[in-house]
Amino acid sequence: MPLPEPEVQPVTAVGSDGVHRITDAGTSLSDEQRSRSIRYAIAMGIRTVCFVGAVLAPSPWRWILIAGAILLPYFAVVMANAGRERRDGEGFSVLTVRTQRRQIDR
Repeated sequence: MPLPEPEVQPVTAVGSDGVHRITDAGTSLSDEQRSRSIRYAIAMGIRTVCFVGAVLAPSPWRWILIAGAILLPYFAVVMANAGRERRDGEGFSVLTVRTQRRQIDR
């Protein structure tokens, strides 16, 4: 006698009996903040080099370096603030646990 197929119900509640897969988790907040801080520090280092180069460089290069020193902070802030946007498919996935119950015939 074939057993009936178990009824599978999707788990949507946060506190339910679902199993979370940690491999689907994004990077931790502290790791992401550290990465953004490093990118910002590198951009500000390049800006400092642009200022020093503008003082030492001849005229055509001077204006290019000054423009870089003026425009670079905008791009550095935009890059530093770009983060933690959720993309489709990121975050935890909830797997439902399927249990099969056998009926014991007596």
